[in-house]
Formats: sequence, C-alpha cells, structure tokens
Amino acid sequence: MKPTMLQEKTHYWRDPDVSQLELLRARYITHAFVPHTHEGYAIGVIERGVEQFWYRGAVRVAWAGHVLVINPGEVHTGEAGCDQGWVYSMFYPSLDLLQRAAAELAQRPRDMPFFSQPVISDDELAAFFLRMHQAFERVDSVLERESRLLWGLAHLIARYADDRPLVAQAGTEPARVRLVRDYLEQHYASNVVLDDLAQLAGLSSFHLLRVFRREVGLTPHAYLNQVRIRQACRLLARGLPVATVAAETGFVDQSHLARHFKRIVGVPPGHYRQNSIH
Repeated sequence: MKPTMLQEKTHYWRDPDVSQLELLRARYITHAFVPHTHEGYAIGVIERGVEQFWYRGAVRVAWAGHVLVINPGEVHTGEAGCDQGWVYSMFYPSLDLLQRAAAELAQRPRDMPFFSQPVISDDELAAFFLRMHQAFERVDSVLERESRLLWGLAHLIARYADDRPLVAQAGTEPARVRLVRDYLEQHYASNVVLDDLAQLAGLSSFHLLRVFRREVGLTPHAYLNQVRIRQACRLLARGLPVATVAAETGFVDQSHLARHFKRIVGVPPGHYRQNSIH
C-alpha cells in the first residue's frame, strides 16, 4: 500500500479500573510532535514502521519491535522515520505506579526508577508489552490487567532501570498459595482484584504473582479463567444461554467468555452447549 493511501488513526483512553494509567494506540504518518514533556512515564512498543525523536541532545531511532521509555519531565519530540510512518502502543503510567512496581520488586520503599536508555531492543519484553496492551484494549478482567501491568513494569525496571533493585528468589509459599486458590474457586463470579489476593496471602502483589506461578504453573488470572471455564461448562451443559453463563461466571460479556472458552476448551461455547445438553 502506498504511503499516501494510509490513514492516521489514534485511540486514547484511561482505564476504568486501573487508576493513574493512560493508554494510546496510534498510527502516525505525517504527524510530528513538537517538543513536549509528560508528567509521568511514556512506555511503549513500536509495532510497525519507524519513529525518530529528539531526546537528550540526540536524534533517536526506534524500529519495529523496539521498546520506548521516556522519563517524566524530559523534553522530546516524535515523527516518522520512514514514508509509512509508525504504529505504536503506548502506556502512560504515573510516577506512583512505577515507584510502587520498584518497591514491590525490591520488597522495600524505592525512589522513582530512571531509565537512561530510551530505545530498548528486547524481543521478549516487547512481546509482553504488546500482549499487555491488547488486554487493556479488550478490557479483560481487572485481575488480568493489574497483574500484567505490575509484571511488565517490574521486569522493565529489573532489566533496564539505572538503579536496578536486587530481586530475591521467589521461593515457595504453598499454604498462602492454597488460600488464594481456594478464594478464586469460591469467588470466581466476583470482580477479583490483585490487592485483595495479596492481602489475603499476606504477601506483596509482585511476590504473590511469582510464588503462585511457581507453585501452580499459572498466574492467578489464568487460574481464575480456568475456574470460570469449568463452571461455564457445567452451566452450558444444563442448557443455560451463553450470555447468561457469561454473566454468572464473572466474564465481562459474551465475547469475553467465547474468547477464553475457545482457547481452553477448543470449541465455541455455543457449540459446546448444543452438543452437551443433558
């Protein structure tokens, strides 16, 4: 497709459940940002094309697959680095969110992290941030969005912050993990949030994510989805409508149920219902 046929598109929003976070997904071709700053951090991934920007006295170039990190209050620009422009997914977390992630990582209070490297080549981190952005675009469960955000920010800090905190081994916490598993089994239809699980377990949120994954083999939000799908199968086999099942098992809506159902069971919920009613 010729560059002249491409259209610029932007989608900006604030998450309704995760405070102090703004998001943007955009395609820019001729748009150029004037020198500006952000109150919080600007973190994102180039999906396609090339962006170039002036930052800290030099022109930086970010290609597809690169992670971008701009510190709060630092002047930068932004414009296309090729005829096709660039497509990126951006997070704008507050200072508090990054400071909390740093503290969770170190398990003690920390200063705000500083990143001296504005363009990062890390395929694993880039892929994770893209999946995280998609979870926010789809408005997946609050637990999934919160967990992915904390996990992503913590790993960004652990790998690339100038003052990287020492991260202790996760260890095992079978009794505490059992408490969380039991809670998820009993409250699968509720709007479960990460802070409640951490408080129940008596652990920091990040430490809970690590020990739960090590003990169970799944993250808490993935385990919750498994519990919800198991219950959805029982209700569908009784002949309940798919929309009703979605509402009674804690999914955001019918499409949310359908997406997770197909990934776990292998067939759409309507097909499962039609062939399982007894």
